[in-house]
Amino acid sequence: MQTFYAETLTQFADSLFQAAGVAPDEADRVARSLVDANLCGHDSHGVIRIPQYVDAIKDGRLKPGAPFKVVKETAAVLVADGGWGLGQVQAHRLLDRLVPRAQALGLAAGTLKHCGHIGRLGEYAEAAAQHKMVFVASVNNHGFGRGVAPPGGTEARIGTNPLCLGAPTQGDPVFLDIGTSVVAEGKVRVAFNKGQQIPQGWLLDANGKPTTNPGVLYKEPRGSILPLGGNQAYKGFGIGLLLDMFVGGLSGAPCSAPGRPNLSANAVFFLVLDIAQFAGAEHFLQEVTGLAGNIRTCPKVEGAPEILLPGDPERRSKAKRLQDGIPLDDGTWGHLMKLAQSLKVSLPTVEFKAYKP
Repeated sequence: MQTFYAETLTQFADSLFQAAGVAPDEADRVARSLVDANLCGHDSHGVIRIPQYVDAIKDGRLKPGAPFKVVKETAAVLVADGGWGLGQVQAHRLLDRLVPRAQALGLAAGTLKHCGHIGRLGEYAEAAAQHKMVFVASVNNHGFGRGVAPPGGTEARIGTNPLCLGAPTQGDPVFLDIGTSVVAEGKVRVAFNKGQQIPQGWLLDANGKPTTNPGVLYKEPRGSILPLGGNQAYKGFGIGLLLDMFVGGLSGAPCSAPGRPNLSANAVFFLVLDIAQFAGAEHFLQEVTGLAGNIRTCPKVEGAPEILLPGDPERRSKAKRLQDGIPLDDGTWGHLMKLAQSLKVSLPTVEFKAYKP
């Protein structure tokens, strides 16, 4: 286990991307996005992804510097093609174009195809909240990465297709960023890298039997991740299925299907709503802030921990890791060291520098 301060790890990630041929501005955007995911406690979407991104750049699946191409637009709708550019770069370009449209019209929706993995969706919900916008988003894996089997099935048919909902308040925003499976594939990969077993209730093997071995996702015959919902898994699977349909169908990208190539990609759907143009910003912020406070002060059963709202765990993790550093398991660190050696990038020293998100 190695521990690094955020700015040190960001500089290292930035150097790796630049050595792989990424321009400084794009390298900085992606590096800060990945490290922010680590800070927020989502190691599955953090620097563990760097080798995946660099491999895709090397073999041409991802194309740094790709333009953001508008395919079709109306006053409130934007359909874009990312040209296989880096996901965080193109997704922020999409959001940056949607916010002024929503400010003018009350709401705006946009899609993006041919785009690299865009990282943690909560990052975009937080950005939208700064503009006093409600945010709704999902992605699929551009047809690839089918990790979730339907209830009763033994073969995966859809991805973990996340759902992100965000709302501004008078204080910290409330944002929910969840997969429609019981766990993100990246969290299984973290356990696999660590050589650890995963909890019961996450995975099924290729025969549809419960397993604690994360390797069933990465070796043939492959297993699957369970849908969200436990004994009522049809709920999580149904949400994931419809999101896959929405994202693929609206963006012009594929829905999940057999035989799709591994493109390290997302298709994207974003919807932003300007709270000022509905019942008014004052009403919205007063009501949602009151509701958030009422939830926090709910009486607790004996021995229950503090009641938290969506977004609280990320903020607490960020505060702690900014202070104490970001831990990297030996498997992830080993992959990054190997990549640094191949790119002739110096390994970072553990030196504190104030982090500027």
